[in-house]
Amino acid sequence: MKSKISLIAILMIFCMAFSVSAQLSRKEKKEMKKMAKELKRNPEQMKAMVEENESLKSSVASLNSQVENLEGQLSNKNAEIAAAKEEAQEAKAMAEAQRQRANEMAKKAKDANNQEPEALDESGTWFKVQVGAFENIDMSEYFKNNPNFSGEETDDGLQRITLGRFRDYWEADKFKKTLRKMGVKEAWIVPYKEGVRVPLKEVLENLSARPADAGQ
Repeated sequence: MKSKISLIAILMIFCMAFSVSAQLSRKEKKEMKKMAKELKRNPEQMKAMVEENESLKSSVASLNSQVENLEGQLSNKNAEIAAAKEEAQEAKAMAEAQRQRANEMAKKAKDANNQEPEALDESGTWFKVQVGAFENIDMSEYFKNNPNFSGEETDDGLQRITLGRFRDYWEADKFKKTLRKMGVKEAWIVPYKEGVRVPLKEVLENLSARPADAGQ
């Protein structure tokens, strides 16, 4: 066993000496040879060197394994980071699309609010039902885009409020009676010609006969 260890040690020293012989000086080569002879005469020292060499190899192998493990963990982390970045970019793109859609919807709503109402057809004769004339009350903001709810101000500052818009007098009359049943006792019919309010008697003589099923 000792001879085997000695042989291994000598081979190791020889290899070391050979690998660096081109770089060693004459004095250094002499010292290396002397060291080889001493190791040959001292097997225990050679054995310790062999064991130390094996231990170092084992440590290097363990460290290499740890490095590979750490590299694998680093690779996984890099993959997780890349996936997280991609998800963040997708979320950002989705949020931007939602923001643009919200802005478009808000713009459309704003444009719709600012849009001028279509001009009403005021030609011919129309009938509305007035529900009252009120002082110090302005409801004009509720008339926008609502042809069935309107009003006008008199010379003495009263605002006359009307509901409905009918071409047929008898339809206006039915609506008036319905309002009265609901408690609007002062509801009555007012006619308009070419958009101008006129007295009811001016249009009554031209009305067709009352329908047979019209109520009283």
